[in-house]
Amino acid sequence: MKKKTEPLRLFAKWYNEMLKAGFYEPGAMTLATASSKGKPSARIVLLKGYNEKGFRFFTNYSSRKGKELEENHYCSILFYWDKLQRQIRIEGKVRKISPEETKKYFDTRPYKSRIGAWASNQSTVIENREILLNNFNKYLKEYKNNVPVPPHWGGYILVPDLFEFWQAKPNRLHERIVFIKRRSGWNKKLLAP
Repeated sequence: MKKKTEPLRLFAKWYNEMLKAGFYEPGAMTLATASSKGKPSARIVLLKGYNEKGFRFFTNYSSRKGKELEENHYCSILFYWDKLQRQIRIEGKVRKISPEETKKYFDTRPYKSRIGAWASNQSTVIENREILLNNFNKYLKEYKNNVPVPPHWGGYILVPDLFEFWQAKPNRLHERIVFIKRRSGWNKKLLAP
C-alpha cells in the first residue's frame, strides 16, 4: 500500500471496527466550521461516503454551515466512538460535489426526507412549527412522484490534509497518531497525550 494512502487505510480499519460495534448512528460526525471572521460553529452531520478523494456529506447550502463553508472552505470533522474509546479528527478544505452526484444521492433518500429538504429554510427563524408543516404539506402536493433536488441543497467533499487518530490508554497515556499531508505524501508523527 502506498504511503500516501496510509491514513485512509487506518481510517477504514477503525471505521469497520466501529460498524461491528453496533453504534446507533454510525455515520455521525461533528462538523466544525468557522466564519470568514473566525467565529467557530459545530454540529453533527452524517458521513455519506469516503474514498481516496475525501469525505462526503450533504446539507442545505443556505444554512449557517453552508454559508460558513462558502466564506471559509477549511473545516474539520470529528468522529467519537465511546464504546471503542477512539476518536478521529480530520481537517481539510471542502468543495461542492457535482450536481449529478448530488442527485444520485438525493434520489436514495426517503420520499418525505426529500420533501423536507424543500420545506425547511434551514437555519432561518420561523414564527411557529405550523409554518414548517404547511410548507411540508405544500410540497407534498406539488411533488407527488418525482422530487427534484432543491437548488439550495447539495453535497460537499472534505479533502483531508490532516488526520489525527486518538486511542484511549491507561493512566491517561493515550496514543495519538497524526498524519500531515506534504507534497511528497503523508508525514506520520506521534503526539504526546
